[in-house]
Amino acid sequence: MSTAKYYVVWKGRKPGIYNNWNDCKEQITGFEEARYKSFKTLAEAEMAFKSGKMLQPRSKSAYASTPSAGGQPIRNSLSVDAACSGNPGAMEYRGVHVETGEEWFLMKFQLGTNNIGEFLAIVHGLAELKRRNINIPVYTDSQTALSWIRKKKCGTKLALDAKTQELFGLVRRAEKWLSENNWVQPLLKWDTERWGEIPADFGRK
Repeated sequence: MSTAKYYVVWKGRKPGIYNNWNDCKEQITGFEEARYKSFKTLAEAEMAFKSGKMLQPRSKSAYASTPSAGGQPIRNSLSVDAACSGNPGAMEYRGVHVETGEEWFLMKFQLGTNNIGEFLAIVHGLAELKRRNINIPVYTDSQTALSWIRKKKCGTKLALDAKTQELFGLVRRAEKWLSENNWVQPLLKWDTERWGEIPADFGRK
């Protein structure tokens, strides 16, 4: 469990330094391309806030940069990932709790793409957290899926036919869910280079 007490919001409704998560969350929840991070001391937070105001982030994440304790992922979180045998091909996605390794859901389709799977996995994860009434972050390693979530629209070019009809039905349901629901859970980019494969990875690389 993180001991961080201070939260820097560089980009949100009201940028600044906050000493509790609830106040920070109000500034970034649902705010496009929000940028924030937690720190253990006020001095670190103040230094980071001043630097962050002068230096713009190089990459644009869908909702947040990756807040972590000591450069490590948040353990009490949900990770999601997809795998595809060919692209398009047989596709599946799942959600795995980072700390316990427990698989929370798994879906399989006759034909799909990896990006569609990543998109559906995030929406499924958010819906599952809402169903369980749990407020923990959702990690994904897909920047494309995060951008689709931000737009609340799946940007695939996959053709709709008899083999993909079921899949597209779920895509439309996911888009409808995004348009009709709000969520407070942070959507975070998994840092594969530093942390290795995301826990929900299917291990096919």
